[in-house]
Amino acid sequence: MKKTTTISINRRAILAAAGAATAALAAPRLLRAQTKEVVVGGAASHKSFIEQIVAPAVEKKLGCKVVFEGSRSLVNLEKMQKNKDKQYLSVVMMDDPVMIPAVAEGLLEKLTPEKVPNIKFLKPGTIHMDGMWCNYLQPWLGIAYNPKVMPTAPTSWAEIYDPKYKGRIILPSLQNTEGLANLFMAAHLATGKPMAEAQKDIDAAFKKLVTIKPNLLTAYTQMPQAYNLLEQGEGFMISSAISQVALDRKASGAPVNIAVPKEGIFSMPSGVALVKGAPQPELGAGFVDVMISVEVQSALAAKTNSLPTNKDAAIPAGMPTNATIHTVDWAFVAANREAWVKRWDRDMAL
Repeated sequence: MKKTTTISINRRAILAAAGAATAALAAPRLLRAQTKEVVVGGAASHKSFIEQIVAPAVEKKLGCKVVFEGSRSLVNLEKMQKNKDKQYLSVVMMDDPVMIPAVAEGLLEKLTPEKVPNIKFLKPGTIHMDGMWCNYLQPWLGIAYNPKVMPTAPTSWAEIYDPKYKGRIILPSLQNTEGLANLFMAAHLATGKPMAEAQKDIDAAFKKLVTIKPNLLTAYTQMPQAYNLLEQGEGFMISSAISQVALDRKASGAPVNIAVPKEGIFSMPSGVALVKGAPQPELGAGFVDVMISVEVQSALAAKTNSLPTNKDAAIPAGMPTNATIHTVDWAFVAANREAWVKRWDRDMAL
């Protein structure tokens, strides 16, 4: 019969090994905890200017690490909803219409001059719902055109209705946020009401808008398709074009420019807000404060072909300086947009 061999294991050795393993697993977490981080949720397309301009300025001033999560406005809203009891985002950058349900659900923290001193220097109309969010940029909407087929720039939003442009006009669908400007301007052209009133007169807007159908080449939901048609000369104008996109195409050498009509331009929704119950609330407030500072605003505006929201920031060359900038009642839009899109699909079908 074989003798059973008993292996004696030193208890102290076991505990020492276990402790070492635990320490190894915990080390990255401890290291991360020692490095202050502020997590920011924004649009994936904003990654370049956040990493090149905003994050370095914030990290230098606050001594922290900026972690940027790029997705979409609605995705960031869902993240806040799902993590309401334990938020991990400190700052969100979202379209203004998406900020409204976030406010209604108690997901945002009010911006105040005590937390964000630079908010005092923002332009009128760029602070919303008594400080629940503010705009960090004003990309603007005008009329993009092909100067090869239109040597003279359009001077009025009314020009897109001129019969001489039959089959040459491109519009964004109302599914696209930039498409709303055409709806509101149609009401203004039809009624002569100030824009603040005209944008509420949706029946007048649609009655005017349907008269453009003979001039429509296409109504797009995918922007690259629209610019392909414009640059090839099939389309002459994109009414309600985003400054960032049109001027980027121009800079790349494409036959594209953007006009500032006499009736004014519209600002696109570019909001930033603090998440309620977020970690590192001081860093979140600091991020927003740096983002809307004169220095960062000047750099951002130049990088994105937009207007700054800090009134003391430099306006990039080629940007409109004396144009009327129409603001949009985003709460009204949020309450009615679904019905407008259905009416658009019905009334504007080609």
